[in-house]
Amino acid sequence: MTEDSNRERPARRSYPKGVRRRQQILDSAIALLAQRGMDRASLRTIGEAIGVSHAALRHYFSSRDELLVEAYRTHEARAASDAPATDETAVGLIAAAAERNRSIPGLVELYATLTTDALQERHAVTREFVRERFRSLRVSLAARIESGQRAGRVAPDIDPLDAAALVIAASDGHGLLTERVPLSLEGRRSGFYHDRSGTLVAFHATPGYETYKGLGWFGVILAATG
Repeated sequence: MTEDSNRERPARRSYPKGVRRRQQILDSAIALLAQRGMDRASLRTIGEAIGVSHAALRHYFSSRDELLVEAYRTHEARAASDAPATDETAVGLIAAAAERNRSIPGLVELYATLTTDALQERHAVTREFVRERFRSLRVSLAARIESGQRAGRVAPDIDPLDAAALVIAASDGHGLLTERVPLSLEGRRSGFYHDRSGTLVAFHATPGYETYKGLGWFGVILAATG
């Protein structure tokens, strides 16, 4: 073994230190976002707030999108691992998550920012994260609905994936079902369009889930595109 090869070893051993440093930065960013929300949340302002140089921040996160996505991904994974293990319905699971989110409005704002950014082509990292998160969450909720169908708690004639998508749609934004939105359906049960203000309006008729067969409501997501 040569002297040069021996000199390479410290560089390889230092790798875990870099991982720990990245996690420290991520933890500080999550705490900052939970406290302050998304107010002027650029890489530079986040770095200044947590005491990390812009160059150091760019070393671990190549873009603002990457940092924000990793911050929310880490937060959500921790919240899921800390949540008590219960056999809840799909709606119950989302409702419990919404209740936990009351104490961290800054991270709820972060999620809203990610879903809005995902509508734009230039936010490729964010778009891929939001798509994969929706796919994974939809499959998870559909499994709970299927379990309810087998137990006789959920109507057997509904599509679990459709119902899961509706539960997610109802929980997005403020998570409230009290707002009424005028819709231009044109005979459709689902679809999307831009209204006069330029807002994207996506809608889907409720198929009925859990213990009832639907009440003629529509799940609606509004997203400003300007």
